[in-house]
Amino acid sequence: MPKLWNETIDAHRAAVREAILDTTAKLVAEGGLRAVTMSQIAEQTGIGRATLYKYFSDAEAVLFAWHERQVTAHLQQLAGIRDQDGTALERLTAVLQAYAGIARQRHGGELTTLLHQGEHLTHAERHVHGMLQHLLAEADDVRRDVPPAELAQYCLHALTAAASLTSESAVARLIAVTLDGLRPAA
Repeated sequence: MPKLWNETIDAHRAAVREAILDTTAKLVAEGGLRAVTMSQIAEQTGIGRATLYKYFSDAEAVLFAWHERQVTAHLQQLAGIRDQDGTALERLTAVLQAYAGIARQRHGGELTTLLHQGEHLTHAERHVHGMLQHLLAEADDVRRDVPPAELAQYCLHALTAAASLTSESAVARLIAVTLDGLRPAA
């Protein structure tokens, strides 16, 4: 097959895959993770079920791919914030605020527990941990009696509590308390 033909086929497959994941995101937003079925995905995407099964073996596989795409987008968002202008503490604060916002987007239930066990999530957590560790090591006005790696772990664990908070003011207080824990002892 000519190279151009292969590129066209690959582009089409990528577009169909993205459409499937976009549809899945829409279905999740409308009815939650548990409500997503292969029939719904195929119908809403505008493809046949047989075509859908060429891409994914079951709804769980689609949800894993959708979740992996979400995690990748969150990592890109956090990296973009980390790379903005400002002091290390300002960038750290902005990353922590964004991370808390991401934590609030988590869906509940069994399926979320399943999705959060994937290797892609372990990789993402290590990546965010390293990002925070680097910012903490770079910041001048954080405590030095605790290694940056431990402070990064503290931040990650503290801000996962944002998932259960119901108001922006509660999240802001959680971030403030987390940042207070990073300040040097008086």
